[in-house]
Amino acid sequence: MGMVFRCVLSAMALVCGIVAADVRVIEEIVAKVNGDIITRSEIERTRQSLAAELEAQGINGARLEQEVKDREKNALRDQIDQLLLVQRSRDLNVSVDPEVNRRIGEIQVSSKITDPDKFHQWIREQTGMSFEDFKSQMKNQLLTQRVIGQEVGSRISVPESEKRKYYEDHKAEFVREERVFLRQIFISTENKKPDEIAAADKKAKDVLARARKGEKFAELARDHSDDPEAARSFGELPPYKRGEMRKEIEDVVFKEKKGFITDLIRVPNGFLILRVEERHEAGQASYEEVENEVMERLYMPRMQPRVREYLTALRKDAFLEIRDGYIDSGAAPGKDTSWKDPLQLKPETTTKEEVAARRKKRLLWIIPRPGGGGDAKAEPSQETKKAAPEAKAAPPVAPGRATTPPSKGSATTP
Repeated sequence: MGMVFRCVLSAMALVCGIVAADVRVIEEIVAKVNGDIITRSEIERTRQSLAAELEAQGINGARLEQEVKDREKNALRDQIDQLLLVQRSRDLNVSVDPEVNRRIGEIQVSSKITDPDKFHQWIREQTGMSFEDFKSQMKNQLLTQRVIGQEVGSRISVPESEKRKYYEDHKAEFVREERVFLRQIFISTENKKPDEIAAADKKAKDVLARARKGEKFAELARDHSDDPEAARSFGELPPYKRGEMRKEIEDVVFKEKKGFITDLIRVPNGFLILRVEERHEAGQASYEEVENEVMERLYMPRMQPRVREYLTALRKDAFLEIRDGYIDSGAAPGKDTSWKDPLQLKPETTTKEEVAARRKKRLLWIIPRPGGGGDAKAEPSQETKKAAPEAKAAPPVAPGRATTPPSKGSATTP
């Protein structure tokens, strides 16, 4: 029996040694925001996304490193901002689930991947995130936009007089070149047999008919265009100046008005359908033509500081702890966000003897007055004096206090 016991102890010691040697930090909590947390890997993922975005803009080398370093100072701030706004959306009963599902559906249609598992894998390849994380990120972004719009943006107004004054003061900035803004639907015939080309021609004519009947051109482009990039952007093309397009197309789109849809245009590798989204005449743009642009220029400088004020107010009311070594660049002035390590908190302790002693001391000085409930001291009455021998065995108690003696070994709170 002793041998078996020693073997068990040896095995336990071996297991403990292996576990101790293999202990490692899998994840580190960087901040606690009310009931949610931010982890170190989330901060690192933000940094990686930022680096990828800058590289896509052609920034690399030492400049890339410096840009990332400068911008990542706000990484924790941005994470806290989003959590606070998502939490606030719950208080406001904001729901964006239908919008999320619609956008996911649009992405799946444009990817032309019908199998759910393959589509999820495609999302991972395109974004570096699992499908669940991608969908969650999209939802959080929409929630934050909705809350900011509802709680901040809706309270900002720009008077008409101020917009017109800005236009008059900046007229030179609204002198335009002649440009046209288009959307396209492209039906490919590349490497197709005659019968397949005939099918493509029929498809293009059907889509054109639907567009002219009033279906949304952007959605038709998303669902039917054979150009993946154009489908993802709902067929939107960059603006064109004269001389940048084929002459037969240029001659048509530069003389038509907004909303015009071309006939089928045959190109070497397929069919094109174009819609004129906007056309700018050369020269001074009128106030009515640029009113939205003027509004945006005046609105945004007001919006940014108001958003920061709103987020600071949310921080003041939040339970917020930040681990040492990390900085919230949007911290609310005067708010304590220091990290409280539960392992270092010392609970108050006492013994049952101390509790009993305090109770006895208190009861010796508390004698209720007839008809009163206070703790005032009073001379004992004649009846109390007569009952003194019995009182030695059981000290007087305040009205309403249980008279049953505590069980042996229990600690009673006074």
